[in-house]
Amino acid sequence: MVRSVLEAAAPGRPPAPAETAQTRVARLEALLGDPTDPGNPLGYGALLEADRAAVPFAEGEAVLDDFGLNAEFVPRELGGRLDGIDTLVRVMRPVFRRDVGLAMGYGMTTYMAASDVWTTGSERQREWLAALLLGGGRAAIAQHETAHSNDYVRSQVTARHAQGGFLLSGGKPMINNLDRAEALVLFCRTDDAPGSRSHSVLLLDPGALPAEHATVLPRHLAVGLRGCHFAGLEFDDCPVPGSALLGPLGSGIETALRSFQISRTVISAMAVAAVDTSLRTAVDFAYRHPSRTDSARTDAAVTGAFVNLLLYDSLALASTRALHLLPAETSVYSASLKYLLPRVLTETMYDLSIVLGAGIYTRDGTLGIFGKHVRDVPVLSLGHAGSAACQATVIPQLHRLARRSWFTEDAAPAALFRPGASGTGLPPLRTERLSLACGRDSLSATLLDVAASVPGRGRVERALRALAGQLVEEFRDLRHRVLTLRTEGMAARTSAACFALMDRYALLLAAAAVLGVWRHNQDGADPFLADPSWAAAALHRVARRLGARVDDLPPECMTRIRHEVHLRYSAQRGYDLYNTPVPG
Repeated sequence: MVRSVLEAAAPGRPPAPAETAQTRVARLEALLGDPTDPGNPLGYGALLEADRAAVPFAEGEAVLDDFGLNAEFVPRELGGRLDGIDTLVRVMRPVFRRDVGLAMGYGMTTYMAASDVWTTGSERQREWLAALLLGGGRAAIAQHETAHSNDYVRSQVTARHAQGGFLLSGGKPMINNLDRAEALVLFCRTDDAPGSRSHSVLLLDPGALPAEHATVLPRHLAVGLRGCHFAGLEFDDCPVPGSALLGPLGSGIETALRSFQISRTVISAMAVAAVDTSLRTAVDFAYRHPSRTDSARTDAAVTGAFVNLLLYDSLALASTRALHLLPAETSVYSASLKYLLPRVLTETMYDLSIVLGAGIYTRDGTLGIFGKHVRDVPVLSLGHAGSAACQATVIPQLHRLARRSWFTEDAAPAALFRPGASGTGLPPLRTERLSLACGRDSLSATLLDVAASVPGRGRVERALRALAGQLVEEFRDLRHRVLTLRTEGMAARTSAACFALMDRYALLLAAAAVLGVWRHNQDGADPFLADPSWAAAALHRVARRLGARVDDLPPECMTRIRHEVHLRYSAQRGYDLYNTPVPG
């Protein structure tokens, strides 16, 4: 299949005609239809049946084929539709909103593999993979190291030099979509010596691997993402050509660290859509079963979940657009976003479960999708880019940031915070500009900039101004603590205190993103985003997480947010920053 696709593909094909992100989202939502309709073959009933059987959601995959979803993963210069990471996130959210397993099994595994090829591949490798994907093929990526807590630099696959190429030995135990992939990106050790040049990346055709030297291991069935096919691959002196090398020999760790900045950001940002569905399910249950819910507790749960979602989505928006606008600074933003995923999104779904009560155990219909998302979303926070890996990315940078950037940097550009500008006004993604550590942080400077200029018109805006001022002082205290650790020596810098400081820093970045979104969306395009109520509530939650003493919010603040929750439910609109129409 790969050969026929390549023969049919003309290198350097012109990009497909432009179609706005909003138009593509609307078209995809229309194809997926109302998920609560029992007669919809793409509804909750059908996908939950596939989940129980632990098989891919075939009807959903067929519709995504018709939509040409793979084109969203291919850069426009190679014939696809990928022109911005924030646009990719926006187009994929309808799929995540419907089924996280479908999104990961059909699409995002392919994109994660392809991202490495777009980043470091030769022209021939890029054209080969682009033709494969545009022809409907899939790709897989092999990085997980379950024997070493997913420490990917302790690869159990080695590649020894042989005549004309390499001999592979060892195994990868967990590869999503391996049995359906026609391209495989493999992370392996090519040098026994320790150091940053010890690993390389290979681009392989799994179908071309000799069966006597490459064995597919039995499938692993997970608690979450049951429809995904996780299987292992064992090599025994398996020969592969030298042309399979992706990027320079020994560049694997650098390639992985750069690609993690992209994959961490997009997966974490897309996860918002699953929580959107969980919130909608809880609100729907409260509407349909008022006698089975405590109205006060329900209101508190759904408004709190909505605020959490907007808080997290603000950082997600800033992180995705930073890949284009502030690529050198993205490493701390992407790691902080992924780190907060289980702390904010997963906790939010558990908080919403009190609305459903015993209904959370329902496996069918509208309630069944809630339980499925509860099982699926936590899986997204695991793996080589889990919480510990994110902490390991940020902690070594804290002192440099505190000394060189915090309280001296200029605020981030306004374009970082505008959800309505998907794919517009952004420079092309230049992956070579992604830095492993640059010592700059424009996003936190936005916290200082906006806090100093909140007008304070009305009680809610005055509450926002006070909360922003408190968080500035929390940020000042964070800087002092980081610098103090430095003076106390290496033992202090590797102590548990560093992990607590990183946690505080991630929350302050989210608060800065909230203020940026509120400040730079005062044009009236979305009156709710221009309202200080949601921003004040989000900062209030951050301050409480940090342990700060805060005054109660004005009653009209939560009243406005509660009204918006019910308004979006009735008008069938999404609960994220984009506020777009959703079916059902």
